[in-house]
Amino acid sequence: MPGMAQRSTVHRFELSVADMDRGHYATHALTVARHPSETEERMMLRVLAFGLFADASLAFGRGLSTDDEPDLWLRDATGAITLWVDVGLPDEKWVRKACARAARVVLIAYGGARADAWWRQNAGTLARFEHLTVLAVPPEASRALGALADRSVRLSCSIQDGQAWVTTESGSVAVEPLVLKAAPAG
Repeated sequence: MPGMAQRSTVHRFELSVADMDRGHYATHALTVARHPSETEERMMLRVLAFGLFADASLAFGRGLSTDDEPDLWLRDATGAITLWVDVGLPDEKWVRKACARAARVVLIAYGGARADAWWRQNAGTLARFEHLTVLAVPPEASRALGALADRSVRLSCSIQDGQAWVTTESGSVAVEPLVLKAAPAG
């Protein structure tokens, strides 16, 4: 029917995380809504981001149609945002807003040449945000992650020395995000 909005596609993941870098070992049942305009590649990068920052309290935001929420966030007992994670190439205004609201902000850039151009254009401006970390996922890795997408899938994500290995029954992808900007530890 013309005029009807397309609905999100629901994906269910059983994500087993073994993060040797942070000492986090747990299995997380994730229900991820993929917005009609979101690619499988971007959705899988959100799942990877969950693995990289896995915590019992880490939650997905409401998605692309919501302007004031990140892709993932972690709140403390008072409701304060301790971690804000976004996937993509946001403008400086969005980053400034995120940094004003959260104790720690992580951007996961992807898209190869587009991401490189975005970083060249924004690196100087983003340098002033002290608690901002910017990571870039190589295009081959993000495309390979997208190829692992399915409506219901078991994933394992092993992390050691900043590299993640994402494995399903249908394949495995090594992802070593490039650190473009690191926030101070702590």
